[in-house]
Amino acid sequence: MDRKEAIEKLSQLVGKELHELAEKYGVTIYRNGKVNKGWAGHVFERYLELPINSAQSPNFGSWELKSIPLKYKKNGSLTFKETMAVTMIDPVNVLQKEFEESHLLAKLRKIVVVARIVGEDVNEPSYIHSVVEFDLEDEIYDAVKADYNLVRNTIREKGFDFLTGKMGYYIQPRTKGSGHGSKTRAFYARPRFLKLFIKI
Repeated sequence: MDRKEAIEKLSQLVGKELHELAEKYGVTIYRNGKVNKGWAGHVFERYLELPINSAQSPNFGSWELKSIPLKYKKNGSLTFKETMAVTMIDPVNVLQKEFEESHLLAKLRKIVVVARIVGEDVNEPSYIHSVVEFDLEDEIYDAVKADYNLVRNTIREKGFDFLTGKMGYYIQPRTKGSGHGSKTRAFYARPRFLKLFIKI
């Protein structure tokens, strides 16, 4: 299934409730007494009749599926519940690759994002809000490239350990994993980047 076809098919789910779809497609929300963290993404993969795939490479060859949660604030407005992980940062690879050949750009160009509205916990209804792709053109492209080059130059001049979540306007390099002791980092899309494409 190509990206355009997937976007068209996923767009038909806008407004539908995710728990009902999970039941329909046989996706379990709980596993061994704990929340099955990837359950939402698994629903969309089953709906598209694609094999569930947890590999780091793009799920479906030419494109990759991501699901991100939105939540209502107390004043009733929608906001992003969290930033969106894009890809891991391999310092050797980042130093070798210009932005044009980077994993970051390749991933951003391949991602199809399903935004869904969630409640206070996993048991509350969750509704599919929108389906989008990222269009990196002109000023947005230049800003993301600047974020990448900031990470690249920091690794080159100071070292990998100097990357912090305070860096980057649209894309931040942040610790991935548990706690402050984690040595791994990933590129994350900030809410201000997601807002460019997901209208809330």
